[in-house]
Amino acid sequence: MENSQTSAVAPIAPDFSLDALERKAVQAQKRRSSVVIALRFVIFIFVVGAWELAARVGWIDPFFFGKPSGVAQQIYEWITEGTSQGPLWKQMLVTMEETVLGFFIGSVAGVICGIALGRNRFLADVFSVYIKIANSIPRVVLGSIFIISLGLGMASKVALAVVMVFFVVFANAFQGVREADRAMIANAQILGASQWQLTTTVVIPSAMSWILASLHVSFGFALVGAVVGEFLGSKQGIGLLISTAQGAFNANGVFAAMIILAVMALVAEYLITLVENHIVRWRPAQLQDHS
Repeated sequence: MENSQTSAVAPIAPDFSLDALERKAVQAQKRRSSVVIALRFVIFIFVVGAWELAARVGWIDPFFFGKPSGVAQQIYEWITEGTSQGPLWKQMLVTMEETVLGFFIGSVAGVICGIALGRNRFLADVFSVYIKIANSIPRVVLGSIFIISLGLGMASKVALAVVMVFFVVFANAFQGVREADRAMIANAQILGASQWQLTTTVVIPSAMSWILASLHVSFGFALVGAVVGEFLGSKQGIGLLISTAQGAFNANGVFAAMIILAVMALVAEYLITLVENHIVRWRPAQLQDHS
């Protein structure tokens, strides 16, 4: 009788199997993702609602600070009626083309120069002072020089975007090469690897995380370079929309252009993340959700 009662109240052993732990981790990850999305939505609604309320009750002057309803109306008018420079999609395409070209050229040049100088200390010592001088020059000044020398077309905007991207990617590639595992390099040298094999099979993969991290930041710099170049002088582009709205004291137009740029940057960031995940498929998946 005592054995029967004891067996009846015996606790059920918790399930510590790998499948159960994995299910719990997935559920926790989903809950965290839902909370993050909900908080993002709440913050967005709060900021936009507070902005609209402040403009309507007179806490801020809509003439200078605009209001969300006016920004939405401005975007709708640009989409349906076009801008003073032409269709909105064409302005976005011009800016994106300048950004992508500057991003690609600047990234390739930054990676090549960063790896070359990171692997050759003599070249790094020779060119370091010139790189520091060039990096210290304000980008707006360079934008003016590019417009004077290259004109109001796409070339001047691409050149400014290249300069904005190059130093970011170069610094990360250079540091990534310098931080390469010395033990792995020594082992490869013992096995008879040439300098080219050492660079391509050990150093570059070791620096890849540094390089990929810089690409997320550098695309934003490329977009800034293209827009600043358009703002200084251009015939088309989102930067020209901002300049035109500023000249007309149209705060809603300025904010509308900023929102369009933000959407373009977010889409590009998503695409870069997809490419990064494809390149570094060997990297272990992160437990936490970064969405």
